[in-house]
Amino acid sequence: MSRTAKFTLIAAIFISTGTVWGVHHLQKKEKEFMHAGILRDEERRTKKNKFQKNKLELEQQLILQREYEKIQPVKRNDNR
Repeated sequence: MSRTAKFTLIAAIFISTGTVWGVHHLQKKEKEFMHAGILRDEERRTKKNKFQKNKLELEQQLILQREYEKIQPVKRNDNR
């Protein structure tokens, strides 16, 4: 093999190896980023469910308060 052919072969090997490594690295980073997105979505969904649960509990408490005030009126003092 001539010197030019050896140099071309070695250059092609390095370029191919670099390309494969670069693509692998990009895929790994993209996978990590996508997984972080899933974690953010789960956290957002948990907060939303907690908010809805608290809102429902508040509505139930207000209904109970109205029912109890019908039975036993409460005198409110508006001097704060």
